[in-house]
Amino acid sequence: MLSSVLRSKRAIHVNIAVMRAFVKLREFAANHKRLAVQLDQLERKVGGHDGQIRSLFEAIRQLMEPAASKSRRIGFKA
Repeated sequence: MLSSVLRSKRAIHVNIAVMRAFVKLREFAANHKRLAVQLDQLERKVGGHDGQIRSLFEAIRQLMEPAASKSRRIGFKA
């Protein structure tokens, strides 16, 4: 606040720098809020897919297991 009261060139430059810092801070807060909202939307969208992906992996693992088949020997017993 003192830099806005004083009339020197240095005080004017400091006042401008302070104002720019507050503008950047406001922009950062607005972007951060937008980013948080987008992250929440993405989390809600992807959150339901976990169970589906898990069941897909289980089905793939079952397909990868060798089939348990009883093979009979061919021929006669002597």
